[in-house]
Amino acid sequence: MHIQLFHSGNSNLNMHFLLSARHFSRFRRALSIKTLNNGPLLNLGPKTLISINNRLNFSGYRSLMTSAPPAPHLLDVTTSSFETEVIEQSVLRPVLVDFWAAWCGPCQILMPLLARLAEEYGGTFRLAKLNTDTEHAIASRYRVRSLPTVKAFRNREVVDEFMGVQPERSIRAFIDRHIPRASDQAIDEALATKARGENDKAVEQLRAAMAEDPANDRVKQHLASLLFEQNQVDEGEAVLNKLSREARSRPEIQTLFARLEFLRLAHNAPPTAELKGRIERDPSDMEARLHLGARYILAEQYEAGLDQLLEITRRDRAFGNDAGRRTILSVFNLLSDKSDLVKRYRALLSTALN
Repeated sequence: MHIQLFHSGNSNLNMHFLLSARHFSRFRRALSIKTLNNGPLLNLGPKTLISINNRLNFSGYRSLMTSAPPAPHLLDVTTSSFETEVIEQSVLRPVLVDFWAAWCGPCQILMPLLARLAEEYGGTFRLAKLNTDTEHAIASRYRVRSLPTVKAFRNREVVDEFMGVQPERSIRAFIDRHIPRASDQAIDEALATKARGENDKAVEQLRAAMAEDPANDRVKQHLASLLFEQNQVDEGEAVLNKLSREARSRPEIQTLFARLEFLRLAHNAPPTAELKGRIERDPSDMEARLHLGARYILAEQYEAGLDQLLEITRRDRAFGNDAGRRTILSVFNLLSDKSDLVKRYRALLSTALN
């Protein structure tokens, strides 16, 4: 149940309470009234607002002085409506689902901020609230382990998430990376150009898009990836370094940074056949193993590459300041979608270290 108290002389001074039915009687007693004659809305003076704020002391609850949560882009969802209101709607626009509970104090802090942003963004994304106390099945399906948790849905899938109360700046960055922008069309055009085998033209399209919209991290991500494919390592690295701080923490960007590391290792390395010959002549040639491992990784021969790096770890932890172990961890970042392989080599790495 949502209760709004507001001062009739100042529409911006409002207090919101999200209460379960069992706490509603405590709410009425705190106000010393028997009924709410005007439904969930009650006109009060500023001194009364402050008094109520001081008198209400629900464990885990918090009153919030915020602007009223906007209705047009905010809705409650349940297990029965989740497929229609979230999954299907995510094909049309991003849908942010706030997993919350009435007993969760931080949830009461986050929701008004999300609601205000939903109103400010004017419907470019939908904001849905799901009460985990009553909708256990959905919370379990999406592995919600802490509250509040916000998950972004796009094209019927979870594409991003964050947990806990975040600064407004971080939440805006979270939203912005899923809101379609005019420059996103250039990405689609560039990918289509690449599919036709015109890689140089695709790079030019993405360079132009980045110049037109320097804040679009998605353009930078695709441009850096394509530059790496063409072995234009210096420019690709420069593009990555222009990414926002928030973007750099995303798994797909971490993968690009890991790829950059292997491109750097292999850039001035001898050919594969020469590296193999060096290792045959001298199995303790750690530099040759490191470069060969990098070449294997770039060729997507991951097991062969990891085997070389593991051998470095077993033979010489001092080489390159523990280069074998550190480079293996970079491979794990690169292989985020190949969990079985990562799991197997984590165990092998643990054995090598012990």
